[in-house]
Amino acid sequence: MAEEIRFDGRVAVVTGAGGGLGRAHSLLLASRGAKVVINDLGGTFDGTGADKTPAEKVCDEIRAQGGEAVPNYSSVATWEGAQEIIKTAVDNFGKIDILINNAGILRDKSMLKMEIEDWDKVMKVHLYGTFYCTKAAFPIMRENSYGRIVSTASAAGIYGNFGQTNYGAAKMGIAGLTNTVKLEGAKYNIKANTIVPIAGTRLTATVMPPQVVEKLKPEYVSPVVAYLCSEQCELTGAICTAGAGYFSRAAIVEGPGVFFDDPDNVTPDDIVAKLSEITSLEGAKEYDSANAQTAYALSHLKFE
Repeated sequence: MAEEIRFDGRVAVVTGAGGGLGRAHSLLLASRGAKVVINDLGGTFDGTGADKTPAEKVCDEIRAQGGEAVPNYSSVATWEGAQEIIKTAVDNFGKIDILINNAGILRDKSMLKMEIEDWDKVMKVHLYGTFYCTKAAFPIMRENSYGRIVSTASAAGIYGNFGQTNYGAAKMGIAGLTNTVKLEGAKYNIKANTIVPIAGTRLTATVMPPQVVEKLKPEYVSPVVAYLCSEQCELTGAICTAGAGYFSRAAIVEGPGVFFDDPDNVTPDDIVAKLSEITSLEGAKEYDSANAQTAYALSHLKFE
């Protein structure tokens, strides 16, 4: 039987942990020995207002079960706020081993109706917030030669969703950010992965029927998140999907494509003639970096 995954001696920061997915992740990590910083601004689902109560309640839950937790109320949407979040971990527990970028808001509108402020605010919380917190935590993880970073993307980013151009762009951006963090953290034993949750939260409750939300408990996502946060985790740069007992991995793949020997003379008509081969994904593969993909694309060329 495999050894039980534990987090004794580990320090975790979970953003947006005052409810939903963040709360579920925090409770699971704490129940297995992690010391947790519960970050939550306590705003509404569209990013307005502030309230210390959600973060404090989750801390109380963890302490009631014999765990250790401290609250933080800073916004991830500013560099100063992100630094304060990570500083809370260091000041209280001496380090940070685990970062779960989970904070999020929704401002759904079709692109024609979306205000620029709605675009900017969603990008700030999701994409900027993930970057800010990761940047603040990274030097400490590098110094300790250990880190686990799990950032929250969405199917709306990978596959698209009507009325969510801001949210989808931010979430796909997080996947791209994580792909580079995995490369920069590799030699320091920092693993970075992306989670695509299918969960009933106060955000998804605005777009899902109540009977569906009930079947998608946030706790159903947390087991794979906990694995990705663990010492046993061997994955890095993975996009893991989870919800309602379903676990899988999504990937960006590229087909084998078509090589033209004379690039100078390729015409649009040549593209049409070869379109079925160009767009075929039969034999598609993943690349672990942009350099690897470029190397393949140039593999038919001869250099002096």
